[in-house]
Amino acid sequence: MKHKIVRIQFDTKSGEPLYLQLFQYLKECILNEEIIYGSKLPAIRSLAKELGVNNITIINAYKQLELAGYVTSKQGSGYYVSKRLRTSLSPSYTPKSKEQNVINFGSVSPHPEIFPVETFKQYITEAIDRDKGFAFGYQEINGYLPLREVLTTFLSQTYNITTCKKQIQIVSGGQQGLDIIAKSLLYSGDSVITENPTYNGAVEVFKSRGCRTVPVNIHSQGINLIELEKKVRICKPKLVYVMPNYQNPTTFCYSKSTLLELLKLAETYQFYILEEDSMCELSYSHKTNLTLKSFDTNDRVIYLKSFSKLLMPGLRMGFIIMPSTLCESFTRTKQATDISSSGLIQRALDLYLRNNKWYEHILYMREIYKNKYEYMLEKLEMLEKYNIQFFIPEGGLCFWLTLPPHLSAEKLSAECLKNGLIILPSPMYFSHLDSFKDRHIRLSFASCSFNEIEKGITILRHCLNTLMN
Repeated sequence: MKHKIVRIQFDTKSGEPLYLQLFQYLKECILNEEIIYGSKLPAIRSLAKELGVNNITIINAYKQLELAGYVTSKQGSGYYVSKRLRTSLSPSYTPKSKEQNVINFGSVSPHPEIFPVETFKQYITEAIDRDKGFAFGYQEINGYLPLREVLTTFLSQTYNITTCKKQIQIVSGGQQGLDIIAKSLLYSGDSVITENPTYNGAVEVFKSRGCRTVPVNIHSQGINLIELEKKVRICKPKLVYVMPNYQNPTTFCYSKSTLLELLKLAETYQFYILEEDSMCELSYSHKTNLTLKSFDTNDRVIYLKSFSKLLMPGLRMGFIIMPSTLCESFTRTKQATDISSSGLIQRALDLYLRNNKWYEHILYMREIYKNKYEYMLEKLEMLEKYNIQFFIPEGGLCFWLTLPPHLSAEKLSAECLKNGLIILPSPMYFSHLDSFKDRHIRLSFASCSFNEIEKGITILRHCLNTLMN
């Protein structure tokens, strides 16, 4: 079996990632019984050395086999071929998306085929076996205590954020987090400053509280600080809402100097900053992304993080780091909203983090998304002849395109939908519209296969030709 694996010939010109080629090869070996059921796969490091690839390539190939059910992982031991395969799996399985009538460049959720289902199922079972009926009871309002404790270590080691368990509030996803923050802090007539453009779901939450939203333009280094200070002086906001890493929809990342100046303004004018962070881990270069909260020495930042974009959306699990002065009001709001988030999922997530599966999963997702990112970037370069410009974010899950003058993003979106492609036009991200605001589109590769990316860009080019001619 070892000799067989070493002889694999990678096709470096095919465009298909090496981990997928290795996955297909190992899958065929298993199905043809060249690798017998119950046998252990080679150690990651030794196989990587044999094949002349990095460890991540082997990890991702093994993870695809695990997700497909061909192998199972044993903590501290390795990966073993599953014995149940002959009756339960089809040889035609592929980790790529099945062809669908509509290609979705709008979704930023991972495709279900790459969810860590088997691993998470293992921890759900472990939590039930260990805690019995207690796993299904109500938790503390702030969340399952061991989970909050492990999060403090996780945040310190991963994001250089120092906090304590008392200031962590577990929430049922990012959207509930926004709602709890708004209900705890904002009242009718308050002003909230947002980036422009920004996530419309947050704007709707603020407006539901009767707040006035005040947009401030954003550029590649972050929010426009000069414009921000002018508007802060005028409207005296209680809250400024930002997304410093791979901002939605522009994909811009804040520079360190912008982060520090923003914190100075918050202290000078006594407002809170809501930092929403859903994908700072997804850097495809050597750059390390910075969180605003890691520089917050005056407890001015409310940090909101969801696991939806990188783990599994259906978990509905996230958390808030609360300034100490707001803990009581946040807790009351959470209790009034749903008493507590799912105890079983919190226990499983606690085990997932304690066993370092999050770090392993991030390496896996980063490799998958990096390949898709580079593939879509290559295809987008074909659009330059249409006078389309786009920002190269070097991370995240989207591209933000600027259309040529007199081409409407909404009309292009409608034309694409007729032809089987979903794209998101810019007006939905701007709170105050003019003709310029209808000149951008956001494209995401998160839930698409390589084949769908290629077909989607072909459809986009066809629609551009139709509208421009």
